[in-house]
Amino acid sequence: MKNLQTTVVRDTVKEMCIQANHYLSEDMNTALKKAVNTEKSELGKKILNQLQENLNIADKEQIPICQDTGMAVFFVEVGQELHIEGGLLTDAINEGVRLGYTEGYLRKSVVGDPIERVNTGDNTPAIIHYDLVAGDGLKITLAPKGFGSENMSRVFMLKPADGIEGVKEAILTAVKDAGPNACPPMVVGVGIGGTFEKSALMAKQALTREFSARPNIPWVKDLEDEMLEKINKLGIGPGGLGGTTTALAVNINTYATHIAGLPVAINICCHVNRHITREL
Repeated sequence: MKNLQTTVVRDTVKEMCIQANHYLSEDMNTALKKAVNTEKSELGKKILNQLQENLNIADKEQIPICQDTGMAVFFVEVGQELHIEGGLLTDAINEGVRLGYTEGYLRKSVVGDPIERVNTGDNTPAIIHYDLVAGDGLKITLAPKGFGSENMSRVFMLKPADGIEGVKEAILTAVKDAGPNACPPMVVGVGIGGTFEKSALMAKQALTREFSARPNIPWVKDLEDEMLEKINKLGIGPGGLGGTTTALAVNINTYATHIAGLPVAINICCHVNRHITREL
């Protein structure tokens, strides 16, 4: 049994919030640099270069990459041998968000009630998904999610007979409908299987997967490749102004499902696909 103080979690989350909004992960940086070299449109190249310049300025000046610093979404793996001391884990995470967004001068974008729309003033509460795992560790992944792209999310409750062609059509439909509103080049997270809510959760979590970590299931890997190729042939392009780089990656997660269903969820993220992981 290992003990972990909530103050350690709080301070870790605070730093994660600030860092995630100032830097993109290495895989995102690499993908954007590669896109500049492969983009066929001159206007598209110009936009991609501007995005790269924006990243450099954010790094140098220590200012957020994007004015929408997102709603803080967490995926937390808790070892069943771990004992949290000093309060509730959820409270520690939310306190870390409050401190990070306040001390880091990050935009506070959360309203406490979806209809009354009063800003909470500190970007809390966060969205926290817990998973109980073996061991005594704590693994925290933060994905601050902007809502320009979040609003383009879709869930399709397909029939089993729709099969993989139905899945492909659902993905392409979501991306085409999103168009420039998702601030392309985008990353497309897809969840296939499970239930209504499970598919959406898988799609969101897929956005945090490193591009080099390819699926072990052959048909899933092939589908990712095919969908990326087809999406980039849509012509939406960087900034939605045309080109051959509409998406940087398509990441797909799958799960068992019911004999009567085929849920498919698509969660799109703009080129500011922020995610950061820490293990305690």
